[in-house]
Amino acid sequence: MNTIGHLLEGTNSLGEFMKKYAAYISELLTSIDAASLSAFVDEMEAARKGGHTVYFIGNGGSAATASHMVNDFGTGINKTIKGEPPFRVVSLNDNPAVMLAVANDDGFDQVFVKQLEVLFKPGDKLVAISASGNSLNLVNAAKWVKERNGTVMSLVGFDGGQLKLISDVTVHVPSKKGDYGPVEDVHLILDHLFSYWAQHRIMKQAAVEKAG
Repeated sequence: MNTIGHLLEGTNSLGEFMKKYAAYISELLTSIDAASLSAFVDEMEAARKGGHTVYFIGNGGSAATASHMVNDFGTGINKTIKGEPPFRVVSLNDNPAVMLAVANDDGFDQVFVKQLEVLFKPGDKLVAISASGNSLNLVNAAKWVKERNGTVMSLVGFDGGQLKLISDVTVHVPSKKGDYGPVEDVHLILDHLFSYWAQHRIMKQAAVEKAG
């Protein structure tokens, strides 16, 4: 039984379940290595300053998180950092025609690699999002980027899976295998933490430079 099953066992109301679930999410958040959070934002900032593109990938709920992160780091932050270089971010989940063509011709495990073959340039980075860390299409993309000396960052759960071993920066939500919902919830919270903090740093640095 996964953690959600244990939380539901003996629970008699939605309100009671909500409190237990919120407590578990809080526990997962506080278990994350703080240094990995800073390292992730540092890599994003380095890409922004260097004019490099960061590609985001994921499956299922993690695909939605990838799209959400591109929205927040892209147009979301750009609205408030007028005059500063933007984050160049792209979600490779968001072109169904391309994904279906690749899946049909080369297999689903190649849906991200084949897009990277067209788009990736030296200095670009990859963010792979997966609760298990073992999705083959993400692992293949991470290996492809690493073979070209690119930087791979990952958001993972459970035991971290293969992505934890491949990635240069891993933000790991240590959790019981099968706890997909809670891990995905934490990943989305991290998106907002990352984007708010990145925006804050940019604005703070801009103010210092203007005052100096």
